[in-house]
Amino acid sequence: MAVDYTVIVVYLAGMLAMGWWGMRRAKSKSEFLVAGRRLGPTMYSGTMAAIVLGGASTIGGVGLGYQYGLSGAWMVFTIGLGLLALSVFFSARIARLKVYTVSEMLDLRYGGRAGVISGLVMWAYTLMLAVTSTIAYATIFDVLFDMNRTVAIILGGSIVVAYSTLGGMWSITLTDMVQFVVKTVGVLLLLLPIAVVKAGGFSEMKAKLPTEYFDPLGIGGETIFTYVLIYTFGMLIGQDIWQRVFTARSDRTAKWGGTVAGTYCLAYALAGAVIGTAAKVLYPKLGSPDDAFATIVKDELPMGVRGLVLAAALAAVMSTSSGALIACATVANNDIWSRLRGVVRPDGEAHDEVKGNRAFILIMGLAVIGTAIALNNVVEALTVAYNLLVGGLLVPILGGLLWRRGTAQGALASVVVGGVAVITLMATHGILANEPVYYGLPASLAAYLVVSLMTKPTDAAVLAAWRERLAGRDPELVSEPVPAHQ
Repeated sequence: MAVDYTVIVVYLAGMLAMGWWGMRRAKSKSEFLVAGRRLGPTMYSGTMAAIVLGGASTIGGVGLGYQYGLSGAWMVFTIGLGLLALSVFFSARIARLKVYTVSEMLDLRYGGRAGVISGLVMWAYTLMLAVTSTIAYATIFDVLFDMNRTVAIILGGSIVVAYSTLGGMWSITLTDMVQFVVKTVGVLLLLLPIAVVKAGGFSEMKAKLPTEYFDPLGIGGETIFTYVLIYTFGMLIGQDIWQRVFTARSDRTAKWGGTVAGTYCLAYALAGAVIGTAAKVLYPKLGSPDDAFATIVKDELPMGVRGLVLAAALAAVMSTSSGALIACATVANNDIWSRLRGVVRPDGEAHDEVKGNRAFILIMGLAVIGTAIALNNVVEALTVAYNLLVGGLLVPILGGLLWRRGTAQGALASVVVGGVAVITLMATHGILANEPVYYGLPASLAAYLVVSLMTKPTDAAVLAAWRERLAGRDPELVSEPVPAHQ
């Protein structure tokens, strides 16, 4: 394993080095939180694909393939569909807003008053997303070094917190680009063909497995529908995803770069399902489907290649973890703390803004590591996060983008009713039940429509300013230089 260890150590050292380099670039709030809104198509596509394809998409995607066959691709496939929908229909408008958080968008659209409440819901989502990603370090480092769970979480989490705190979005962008390359080589170009060959090829796989393993809908229509509600819609509104859209150099970059990333996700989904199906042939009686990735890597790959593929898994976890962490810290600082204190500093106070956001990343990072150590059930934590996000925020966000008659009162009612419905149904039906999102989302929609129609329309001046902002023509926007292609 010496060669494999060397590959991993070099990779981790490189992540820290990029954090140090990013610190030298991040001199303003814009540079620190959204990489100066400078990313061209290549870097934007790579980093967007990196953040949405995390440990759940890699280790969990292979596990679903092990359990259900090719239809196990649906979870990651719906993530790709959500990213495609966001990129094609909404990302250009989102990029032109020149904001930092989803709550800022809601305030612009509805004329204020929605920021803190929506910020709290978004903060809970991003925190749980960061926690679940951080817990995944335990699985990977256990395979690598037979390491204690707590030590593994502290080690992996500390590296992410370190480079994220140092350079903010610049560090995360650079590391995500490397992680995208490592994932592509490790999973698509190495593990996928090796797994298929080791399993005897597709003909042998079909001969040894039940026919439902090759049924595209074998996982079940209800499960696919739930994935669409949670993951496809979740991609449309998550702060971690929007914050990457804000890094695009132009609305065209956001649209087409995101489309490329979404298409990549569809290929990644199928690859994970095929790898899991091959693992089922090789190891038909594993204790847990989630063990399939680690087992096939540990037992079937040659020295050196094994280290690279494990680095790919580590890259998948780190990209999602760092993206969720900076999103969590941005929401906590800009949407909750600053608003509660009644302080909104202009971008001109660059050093104070950078220091403040850096401090929040460190604080949120420590909170994430501590919560990850204390928490056991990753699936439940992630389900709570996505149920709250979709049930509480999907309707007011998409309503604000698509329906002129929506009002601030309707948006607040939608957040409260949807959030309470989801929490109540999770308490009565179980966290993993489908009912919370099935009924919470219609409740949120009904509250939004009824209250909006019963209240005074949004002020014409607010809507006019909103349209100008969507068109990228707001004269009050602080101009941000857009240098040559990065």
